Amino acid sequence: MADPEQGNQTFVTEFILLGFGDLPELQTFLFMLFLVTYILTLVGNILIVALVVTDQQLHTPMYFFLGNLSCLEICYTSAILPKMLLSLLTKENGISLSGCFLQFYVFGSLACSECYLLSMMSYDRYLAICKPLHYGALMNSKFRIQLAVGSWISGFVADAFTSLMASQLTFCGPNTIDHFFCDYTPLLVLSCSDTHTTERVMSIIGTMCTVPPFLLTLTSYICIIATILKIPSTTGRRKTFSTCSSHLVVVTIFYGSLMTVYLLPKNDILRDQNKLFSVFYAILTPLLNPLIYSLRNKEFRAALRKAVSKFVPLLRTQRIQALF
Repeated sequence: MADPEQGNQTFVTEFILLGFGDLPELQTFLFMLFLVTYILTLVGNILIVALVVTDQQLHTPMYFFLGNLSCLEICYTSAILPKMLLSLLTKENGISLSGCFLQFYVFGSLACSECYLLSMMSYDRYLAICKPLHYGALMNSKFRIQLAVGSWISGFVADAFTSLMASQLTFCGPNTIDHFFCDYTPLLVLSCSDTHTTERVMSIIGTMCTVPPFLLTLTSYICIIATILKIPSTTGRRKTFSTCSSHLVVVTIFYGSLMTVYLLPKNDILRDQNKLFSVFYAILTPLLNPLIYSLRNKEFRAALRKAVSKFVPLLRTQRIQALF
């Protein structure tokens, strides 16, 4: 609500997302780069979901969580990239106040959910590698569904508080956001309301969404690495460590860039680099996740080959029928 003491002051009804407008000579290149990235992200994650659902060999806890992660990544990138691509193509950078808060809520909720889901995936790997004899009993169908649903709900509930508080702020100009999506830090800078309480609440919720899942993920991988080092076979040790290390790289990129943007004290250097760090967790990790978590896995590659072998003869049959 507007403060009556502010008189006839004009209030903002639209924001301008600057995006990468400070690089006019790279607009075409950035459009093509992000378009290809978006297409590859969608194709890779949709393929994972399709195979996990249809192939019986992939009906395991690991692929159950991977399917959830891929669904999340599809929604995650679609909350940002289509609008950014449209801005790069048409130079139309405006976004309504309601549209900005909707993007802020959806993206923030999915980012928080991804933190918890990645920690659940690392916990699943911990049980599989460190407690293999009890893995089937511990990671049963009911428990893994509870973990996945809890991860999704936690993100949307947590970010509901930050979005509600942000929606109570007053914006009376300027309306230019130096970012490629509506994020809470640049939004708070533009508010003409007192934002101290909002900043504290957002910092607390941001910490809850990142630090506990990160610590769980870190602890899980420390235990996994300690177990791997005890494997007597050099080949088995190398194989297991290769898979886990690639997972750890993606997790490190995601959490590292996320914490840099939202948790570290803001100085001029970090503030200027926020957009770059945001590209890592908002665009790069959704592209890398299908490559790291699936294509390096033999079971997934076998399922993919089986699906392609069924699909290719079908195409050939359709072409022959079309000729006659």
